[in-house]
Amino acid sequence: MSENIKTRPAQGPMGGRGGMAGPAEKPKNFKGTMVKLLQYCKSYLPVIIIALITAALGTVFQIIGPDKLKDLTNEISKGLPMLVKGVPVFKSIDMNAVANITWLLVFFYVGSMLLNLIQSFIMATMTQKISKKMRTDISGKINRLPLRYFDKTSHGDVLSRVTNDVDAIGQTLNQSIGTLITSVTMFVGSLIMMFYNNWIMALTAVGSGVIGFILMIFIMSKTQKFFSEQQRELGNINGHIEEIYTGHNVVKVYNGGRDAKNTFEKINGKLYKSAWKSQFLSGLMIPIMGFVGNLGYVAVCVVGAALAMNGTITFGVIVAFTMYVRLFTQPMSQIAQAFNNLQRTAAAGERVFEFLDEEELTDESQKRKKLSNIKGDVEFRHVKFGYTPDKTIIHDFSAEIKAGQKVAIVGPTGAGKTTIVNLLMRFYELDGGEILVDKTPISQVPRENVHEQFGMVLQDTWIFEGTIRENIVYSKKGVTEEQVVAACKTVGLHHFIKTLPDGYDTVLNDKASLSEGQKQLITIARAMIQNAPLLILDEATSSVDTRTERIVQKAMDKLTEGRTSFVIAHRLSTIKNADLILVMKDGDIIESGSHEELLENSGFYADLYNSQFEPAA
Repeated sequence: MSENIKTRPAQGPMGGRGGMAGPAEKPKNFKGTMVKLLQYCKSYLPVIIIALITAALGTVFQIIGPDKLKDLTNEISKGLPMLVKGVPVFKSIDMNAVANITWLLVFFYVGSMLLNLIQSFIMATMTQKISKKMRTDISGKINRLPLRYFDKTSHGDVLSRVTNDVDAIGQTLNQSIGTLITSVTMFVGSLIMMFYNNWIMALTAVGSGVIGFILMIFIMSKTQKFFSEQQRELGNINGHIEEIYTGHNVVKVYNGGRDAKNTFEKINGKLYKSAWKSQFLSGLMIPIMGFVGNLGYVAVCVVGAALAMNGTITFGVIVAFTMYVRLFTQPMSQIAQAFNNLQRTAAAGERVFEFLDEEELTDESQKRKKLSNIKGDVEFRHVKFGYTPDKTIIHDFSAEIKAGQKVAIVGPTGAGKTTIVNLLMRFYELDGGEILVDKTPISQVPRENVHEQFGMVLQDTWIFEGTIRENIVYSKKGVTEEQVVAACKTVGLHHFIKTLPDGYDTVLNDKASLSEGQKQLITIARAMIQNAPLLILDEATSSVDTRTERIVQKAMDKLTEGRTSFVIAHRLSTIKNADLILVMKDGDIIESGSHEELLENSGFYADLYNSQFEPAA
């Protein structure tokens, strides 16, 4: 659909580069966002809880392992020689006990692996379902948002929420939640097992871990704002790239590449700073916790050696503690990393839920009136409208159009021509007055029912990736091949299509080289297939050459037969045969009548028409 129709004209409230500023930033709320995320995932929570319990059980098996290794070490150490009065004495090793402990260790470690595999499978499945649901909800939300939202938000920023932000949430749910549960279980379990084996060595290990814990809390408190800023700037840079790429030709023609690059560098610099700070600070956890772990090894070995010399502990306890120190310190860095990822998720989730919480179009499911089998009478009664409350665009617009009439709306740029069509299609709601179709106010029927009554041929063509047939039939059910061919013959497109290798099955994409005129002919054929009782034409022949324009004009004359047609025109020579011409200026109708009548009046229309033939100064 044309931007001319879908979005407001340049005199709208925002001005300039619409949407890069976006909505005002809300205060960051980690807890509130995570609660919203839990509520959003509530239907999947039972399965996720099962996965997390499975992960915790697998971790418990890992925690028990070092304690059994202690027993295995003690059993083997019994076979070491002992000096009795200077004479070495050898004891036999209980191989049955060694074998039993070994098989028990195999059971624990294999069981841990299987449980973790089950957890990974469940979480991967659930997170992808949640991500799919989130994308579906965003897609549905886009269709329920008023166009006012897109007046202030760039398309790239919306796309960033669908892609980058949803992916960030999905990755965290898949990786960080499971890691967080296993790490907490590992941390608490190893702490318990250390105190179970020897409280002195346990306090030694905890003392070294406290240093890392304090550093972890400090770093986490500093990183949240940088993760939020990173997600925001990521949306901004996507919006800028989308905007510049869409208008690439204009940027080139006006040598705007330098300014576009400067703007990009500015946004990219902000993204770099926020991403660098967030990643650097979160990355500090790995070397810090590595240092804490090594410090713990040293402390445990020194204290353990002293206790072993005194006979307080066995050699197996030292072996177990060297493993427990790793199991105790490693989860701390994993917990810190998981919380950092959760912070990034909170930043992404805030943007997603901010979008999902945007004010929607009013629910119209209760409206029972429907437009059906309409003749095409249209009436504007004292219509008043402004894109913002403080700036009225249409002041007091009234007009009555009979069924089957071809109505041209003309006027200088900014007069409100496209705005009138936007209001007729109910893309925006009126501030005052009424618009009636067959004496039924369109505000009393659902928007979708209003849209069904219109066919559109716009100045800006919209061709999607698909076959020529799919582009022509677009969303119309039950269209036969004969109808498609007949429409294309009418607009003079059939011969060209038959010259293509795949004919009507030719896929239109970036590789398909169609001229703007050929694209326009496809959209005209699309309008013919829709066969709607009301028609909107917005400079429909502006992209075709003079010869093609004659062919298209004949097709348009046939298309408008029996239909109420609204033609927005700048070239006044194309609307001479209009039944009614509405001349607009500053949001009001200042003249109306046929082409001949308006010329005879020698008013504003006559000046506009004659100005086309005046020689350039």
